[in-house]
Amino acid sequence: MGGDEAVTGTLYGIGVGPGDPELITVKALRRLAAADVVAYPASQDGVSLARSIVADHLDGGRPELAIRLPFCVDPAPARAAYDRAAGDIAEHLTAGRDVAVLCEGDPLLYGSFIPLCDRLAEAFPVEVVPGITSITACAATGLLPLAERNDVLTVLPAPLPAAALAERLAAGDAAAIVKLGRHLGKVRAVLDRLGLGARAYYVEHATRADQRGLPLSEVAGDAAPYFAMVLVHRRREARL
Repeated sequence: MGGDEAVTGTLYGIGVGPGDPELITVKALRRLAAADVVAYPASQDGVSLARSIVADHLDGGRPELAIRLPFCVDPAPARAAYDRAAGDIAEHLTAGRDVAVLCEGDPLLYGSFIPLCDRLAEAFPVEVVPGITSITACAATGLLPLAERNDVLTVLPAPLPAAALAERLAAGDAAAIVKLGRHLGKVRAVLDRLGLGARAYYVEHATRADQRGLPLSEVAGDAAPYFAMVLVHRRREARL
């Protein structure tokens, strides 16, 4: 009984951390080594930070699937890209092949794995291997405690309107403002208006060779890389 049931592969969402290859967990490496297929998000020209983090552990002997994602405000192209990727991955899973999807940071914290999980979890077994997040990595670069005792830590996407950012910042003790990019000027203005500018710390490319961290007050210009964030705590000054 049940002998005719098809055996499908398992979908693994693997968090590979914020950038430093030494911050990959032992379990993530074990799952990666055992997978039949490796998939990862990539830009339109094929560049993939997630793949670069684990490049030394890829021997080229397995199929690789680059999920080419458009970088634009309109969500429709990204949805279409995820639809195509989910279809490609489903073919491998149906054939009994395990697929490891690499994800910067943690797969379930603003992770590119989430749309794939949403599309495939009802039909196939899924396992997530947590990864070190960029938020904790950024905090480590500046020796900045994110929260202690009963502090409320809020994670805010910088693309939110200024009024929404201000409202949520005013309600918490500490915040990580992620996805800075072209929103740096807006974020800086909101923090200054709330009297929090001197308590804000800026980090870009945490744990990577080009990592940069300094008080927000010392950052010039109104634009930042996408992989940059601001950490702020009401009771702590930004460290030098």
